[in-house]
Amino acid sequence: MAGTGKAHLTNGTGNVPQDDVILTVEDLVVEFPAAGGQKVHAVSGISFDVREGETLGLVGESGCGKSTTGRAVMQLEQATAGKVVFEGTDLTTLSGEDMRRMRTRMQMIFQDPISSLNPRRKVKDIVREGLSIWHQNQKGLSSERVDDILRSVGLSPEMVGNRRSHEFSGGQCQRICVARALVLDPKIIICDEPVSALDVSVQAQILNLLEDMKARYGLTLIFIAHDLAVVKNISDRVCVMYLGKMCEIGPSDNLYEQPLHPYTEALLKSIPHPDPTYPVSDEALEGDLPSPINPPSGCRFRTRCPQAADICTEEEPEIREIAPQHYVACHFPLMAVAE
Repeated sequence: MAGTGKAHLTNGTGNVPQDDVILTVEDLVVEFPAAGGQKVHAVSGISFDVREGETLGLVGESGCGKSTTGRAVMQLEQATAGKVVFEGTDLTTLSGEDMRRMRTRMQMIFQDPISSLNPRRKVKDIVREGLSIWHQNQKGLSSERVDDILRSVGLSPEMVGNRRSHEFSGGQCQRICVARALVLDPKIIICDEPVSALDVSVQAQILNLLEDMKARYGLTLIFIAHDLAVVKNISDRVCVMYLGKMCEIGPSDNLYEQPLHPYTEALLKSIPHPDPTYPVSDEALEGDLPSPINPPSGCRFRTRCPQAADICTEEEPEIREIAPQHYVACHFPLMAVAE
C-alpha cells in the first residue's frame, strides 16, 4: 500500500477529542481502468479527518484527485481500498438502501450548477425531491420547508418556485443547488468547486451564503477548489493534494503564512494580486504534470521539485508534524531548509 502516513489524524495525535470528528478517511485508494489493462491512480492512499462544525479545504491543480476524493466520500465513486467512516459507520461497507439512507445526512454541491439541475422540473420540485422521497407523509410541512429554505438562500419562492433552471443565471442556479442540499438537514456538505464557474462578484455572494448557512444550520463543510485565494477565506484547515497524494495539511492561516511543502509554496506564488505594482514572481514549476497511469516512484512531486534529491526517488515521504497542527509529507520541508 502506497501511503503517506496518518500522523495528522485525530487518533494519531490525540490533540483533538475523538468525539469531535464526524468524518474519517483512511488510506483511500480510487483507481479507474485504462487501455491496455493499465490503471489510472486517481487517489493513492490519502487520509484525513473532518471535525464537526469546521470547513476543510481540499486544494490542488486540475487532475490531482480532489474531486474524485469528494465523490468517493459520497460513494458516488467506488473506493478501490480504504475506509470512509462517517459518524462511526464505514460507508465502504454499505450498499443499496443503507447507503441511500446515509446520504440524507451527507449532501453534495456539484461543480456545474446548471447541468446538475433537471431542466424539465420546476425549482420547487427539485428542492422538494428529497423530502418527497424520505418524508412522504408530511406533504404540508414539506412545502413550508421548501419555501423556508429558498428564502434562506436569498430566493423568493413565489418568484422562482414554478420556474425552471434554464430561466436563471449560474449564481441563481447555485443557490438552488445549495437549497436542495440543505433541505434534508444534513450534517456535512461536500462542495465540489461550487464557485469556479461563476463571476467573481457572484463567487463572493455564494461564499458568503455558504458561511451564513454553515452558522445557521450547524454544518460541516469539505470545500474543494483549485483557487487558493478562495479556500483561504472559507476554510479552517487546508489539505493540499498532488497527483493523488496528500502533500500538506494544517490550519489555513499557518499554511498560507508559512507553507512547508515546495508544491504548496508554488501554488501560493501563483495567486494573482489585484495590485499592479505588486512584483510578479518569475518562479514557476518546471516540467509537466506526470501521468496518473504511471506516477513517479518515491515522492510524486520530485520530477518538478527544485529540492529533489536521490532519497526522493527511492523513498516516499511520510507525513509528519513540523509545526503545531501543521503536517507535511516532504523529505526537505521548507521550514527545516530555512533553518
